[in-house]
Amino acid sequence: MKNDEVVRHLRDGDIEVVGKIAASSNQALLVDVTHGGTRLSACYKTELGERPLWDFPEGLWRREVAAWRLADAIGLDLIPVTVERNDGPYGPGSLQLWVATATDDHYFTVRDREELQPWFMALAAFDVIANNTDRKSGHVLFDGSRCWGIDQGLCFGDDSQLRTVIWDFAGMPLPTHVIEALTRATAVSNDLFADLLTVREINAIRQRATELLSDNRFPVPNDDGEWPPYPWPLI
Repeated sequence: MKNDEVVRHLRDGDIEVVGKIAASSNQALLVDVTHGGTRLSACYKTELGERPLWDFPEGLWRREVAAWRLADAIGLDLIPVTVERNDGPYGPGSLQLWVATATDDHYFTVRDREELQPWFMALAAFDVIANNTDRKSGHVLFDGSRCWGIDQGLCFGDDSQLRTVIWDFAGMPLPTHVIEALTRATAVSNDLFADLLTVREINAIRQRATELLSDNRFPVPNDDGEWPPYPWPLI
């Protein structure tokens, strides 16, 4: 099913809660979404189930949606289709297509696969411009043939707080496919993130993309700053 078809399915389908996803720090629910006689599974994250955070406002699910929109707009196939739903059974939230074929692998177990390096480079650059503060190893899924990035709720904050386990490319020149995506990111429209991010947060996306292009290299971790460059736990 093509992305635009998945978007329509998740936005218009009937939602049935299957159960709670036990490994989630916030309340994430596994749901079935039925539309036109077809059923897809999805991860439903609600504002109602969020734990309050001092450094992020309520509505982390909006950042999940914004992350998918950004990746899609700049031509990076990184994140399962993620849409907003205001009529969910537990109120407003995000629906993200469920990666049903995900293995028990995570970033640390597949990081050395040569065929996955371009994808990891793209994700590393994406996390810079999205200011991801929580790229754990377990936030990378492997479905047996490719990877997916999940759990982007702690992105787009005002303060620069990049925390990630993907530092393998630190200091390396940006590859062509990353440069092309970053160039598109410097021109993303405010309308793309309507009702999801503040104008300041959107401006910061473009600014971070511009700075990364200017450096033309992946950043290196800085252990001397106020924020540690790694998330915890690492997986």
